Amino acid sequence: MPLGGQYGTTRVATVALVRAAHFESGKFFVLPAPDSPSFCSGATYLVFLKTIEQLQRDGRIKLDADTMESLVIHDGQRDGEGIWGRWNANGPGTARLFYELHLGPNSTDFSSARPGDFMKIFWTSEVGNTEHGHSVVFLGTETKDGQQYVRFWSSNIPAGYGEKSVPRTKIAQVIFSRLETPANLARIKTAPDTDPYLAGLVIKRSSFTEARAKCGL
Repeated sequence: MPLGGQYGTTRVATVALVRAAHFESGKFFVLPAPDSPSFCSGATYLVFLKTIEQLQRDGRIKLDADTMESLVIHDGQRDGEGIWGRWNANGPGTARLFYELHLGPNSTDFSSARPGDFMKIFWTSEVGNTEHGHSVVFLGTETKDGQQYVRFWSSNIPAGYGEKSVPRTKIAQVIFSRLETPANLARIKTAPDTDPYLAGLVIKRSSFTEARAKCGL
């Protein structure tokens, strides 16, 4: 993945994300531009896509063309709609997707988290339309001046793609999602076009208790 660029949630960042991943002639291409603006859920989704692309190319999974096509990010795709819409939604978007398609386990336990797990950070107790969150790839923890810090990779304010470390005390809640059965992405073909819970979080408040239940926790 690239390093740098800048953080942004503008129309330009969305267009850059759409261009970064495309499906052509039965193959997926993930080519993020290093100097384009980016945002956190888009950054982690590109890591997810690049992982699927590599597994498919190595022959470790065999997803059909329809399933691969369903991974494509479409301009104007709404929260909760399709794979990207679920990933990009407020609340536990990634964890809800993992639970729905059985892609791997979710957890809120730091002691069982591993570097490479996808991680949704909730900076406050709010979930839904009033939340403040961050979609990242967990890298581990470290101690600085006697205080535990959480390390992660994402698109971060203000510098874009890269690593960051924050005091664990600044994090209200987390959900880790570990990719273990990527072949189950094929289940998207029988899933609802839109997840009503995630779609509703655009205008509704939820709770961490409800979010946990929606992710099998």
